[in-house]
Formats: sequence, structure tokens, C-alpha cells
Amino acid sequence: MAGIFKAYDIRGIYPDQITEEIAFKIGYYFRDLLDEDDLARGPVVVVSRDMRSHSTPLAEALRNGLRARGVAVIDIGVCDTPQNYFGVGHLKASGGIQVTASHNPAKYNGFKMSRRDAIPVAYDTGIEKLEGLVNRSAVDVGMAPQADQREENVFAAYTEHALKRFTSSEPRLKVAADAANGMAVIYGPILDRLNIEFVPLYWELDGTFPNHEANPLKLENLVDLQALVIEKGCDCGVSFDGDADRAMMVDEKGQAIAADLITGLLAPRFLRDEQGAAIIYDLRSSWATKEAIEEAGGVPIRERVGHSFMKATMRRHNSPFGGELAGHFYFRDNYTADSSIMALIEVLCTLRETGKPLSELVAPLRRYFPTGEINFHVDDKEGMIRRLEKDFSDGEIDFVDGITVQYDDWWFNVRPSNTEPLLRLVLEARTAELREEKKAVLLGYLGEPEG
Repeated sequence: MAGIFKAYDIRGIYPDQITEEIAFKIGYYFRDLLDEDDLARGPVVVVSRDMRSHSTPLAEALRNGLRARGVAVIDIGVCDTPQNYFGVGHLKASGGIQVTASHNPAKYNGFKMSRRDAIPVAYDTGIEKLEGLVNRSAVDVGMAPQADQREENVFAAYTEHALKRFTSSEPRLKVAADAANGMAVIYGPILDRLNIEFVPLYWELDGTFPNHEANPLKLENLVDLQALVIEKGCDCGVSFDGDADRAMMVDEKGQAIAADLITGLLAPRFLRDEQGAAIIYDLRSSWATKEAIEEAGGVPIRERVGHSFMKATMRRHNSPFGGELAGHFYFRDNYTADSSIMALIEVLCTLRETGKPLSELVAPLRRYFPTGEINFHVDDKEGMIRRLEKDFSDGEIDFVDGITVQYDDWWFNVRPSNTEPLLRLVLEARTAELREEKKAVLLGYLGEPEG
């Protein structure tokens, strides 16, 4: 796996790595990733794009490639990635492709792909095959279309779908939201239905991202939102990423809330009427997330990092809800796909139903002391993981994703990045002092953090 063909999508610099010719070939060969059940729905593929200027010509080339192969296209226009997933399921399409580079800087672009019912296409379930087909291809990008194309707007249907679990509209809340000039800007009409006093930040579509990187996982990108929440006296704040499939929350005190704690906070809403249901969380998550799921009567299931793994495990266990540390929140009733706006709706309903401020609701979950995710450049990744296995053999070890070692009072995970040439460390302890002590030990193995 190298170049533009990644673990979960296709992504690179435009026009050096991602070109209209590449886009055409991706469309042309996408049909080869669809099985009989997918193809029985058409074949027809939902195509959409984000607000980057080069997404327009890339989407056109992509559609031409699909149609040249006899695959009809439903163009749902400029929209967020979650709406593409919804469109695939709602329109009963064979699959979908969103032209986006998510949170990456303006010079990047790419493609997120799914099959029927928004089943994700990852490297081992199609991208690797597509990589071989595209790289060996001599297909004529000027081929005439063999299938039709139509435009359709699914936003009204998506709005009603997202609001299905909006069960508490009082009292009126004040909410600051940072779109980072990304696709969450289109959520205005949904926010208007939530009985909130809306305080927008960087709420204009601009694929150059003039204000800050559209990645809410980096704390430096939350600073302006945190200040706005305090200045305006908001009940909470939310920061979206570039294609609006992730969200990070800020409480009324301006404090950022890690997404794993939001998973723990929201789990009880899904377990009230479904005791014993499985709730899926990724293995970077706090012990508090697992404990909150158990306390609410659920079965916590720990999964490796990545939306394709999370979604597959949710489908296998018929799980109503899952969450990742990166800010992805997954909903069974949303074709097991992620939706940032649906996550925000759940948080607002929780605030209203409890009558408590967000900081107070999250406080019991802040019972441990995490490092957050730390990146390291390590030349021999496999060798390092074997060394950690040997030297920490007195702990409880598993290899679900990289290596996780657990003790009674602390744990750590070291895993190779699925998207970058890095090892990533997450560590948590019962006290801040122990966290710092054990972090220093791990730094002795992994070296100085990147950046």
C-alpha cells in the first residue's frame, strides 16, 4: 500500500498525484469492486463532491468513467460525506463515491467509496484491487458514456432522517459551531430546526481553508471555538472537519472533550430501550468509555482503529451506536455510517433531558489520565512492536491493532498508522503522575515525538 491508494480511501496532491485521468479510471474500474447484490440495484452509483475548486473537474471525470463502463450516475452535487452515505442507502444505489480529501490541506483531493447500503470500501476490500487496475490501465479516457446520469437533491430527506432522534427541543440552548470553512456549512437548515441560538464560526464554504486546518482532532484548531464559547456564554461548541464526517465537542467552560468520552456519554441513550446491546468503541478509548457502557447495561466491544473495521463489527453485532477517538460517531439507523450532525443532535438531547451542563455530565468520565495520541517516526515498526511485546510481557497483551498492554493501573497501545509512516502511542493511567512516569518509559523506546 503506497502512493495515493490508502487504507480507507484514495488521497493525494492535485494535480501532481490526483488528476482527471486518474479520476476517470477510478470511475471506470469501480464497477469491478461491486458484487452481484450491489449490481442488482442498477448498476447505479451516487457521486458527490466537497467545496474544493478542483473537486468539480475531478467529479466530472469520475462520472464520465463510471458511465463509460455502463454504470449510471446519480449526481447529488456539493455535499458532506455523510450525505453521500445516506444517498447510497436512501436511493438504493449500488454504491457511492465522494470526491474529498477530508481534513487535508487545500492542495489535496481524493475519493471515499462505498458499496450498497454504505458498506465501506477499504484497502483490503477493494482499494488494493482498484490500485492494480488503475496502475495497469491503458483505458481511453475519451470513451463515450454507456449509461445515463441524473441530478438529485437528497438534502431534504437527509434532514428528516437526521432529525428522527431529535426528541428534546426545550430549553433553548446556545451553541457555537465551527465549520472550518468546510462542508458543515450546509447544515444551517438542520440547525434551524434544533431550537438553538446559533453562533457560527468560519461558516463560509472555502476550500482553501483560510482560517485553520479543518481537523478538529488537533487542539490548536479548537482555540478560536473555545474562546467563542466563553465569550458568548454558549452551552457548548462543536467543531467539524472538512467533509463533516467528524465532530469534536467543547463544553460551556471552553474545555475540549475527547470523543471517546462523548461515546461513553451518549451510550446510555441507545441502551435505554435496548439493554444488552453491543456498543463499539476503538481501542484508543479510555477505560471510562468501556465502564460507562457497562454501567448503562450495554456490552462494550473494543475494535481496531478505522471506519471499515468499526462498521463491520457494528453490523456483525447489530450494534446501535459506536464511536472513535478521532471524532467519528456511527449509527445503525444511518446505514451504520458516521454522521457528525446526528452526534450533535444526541448531545443536545442529552443536555436537555438531564438539565445539567456538559462539563458536569462529562466530569465522571474524566476519571483517568490519558496522553492523547502521540506520533513517532520509527524505521522498524514491526521490530519495535516485537521489542515492546518482550519487555512488557508481564502485562496483559493483545494484538488487535498493533500492541496493547494492560496493567491494573495503566495501559498503552502502540500501532502503525494506517495513513502515515508513523507509530502512534496512546497511554492512560489512574493518576497523572503515573501517566507521566510511564510516558517517559515509552519515550525511551519510541524516541522523540513527531512535530
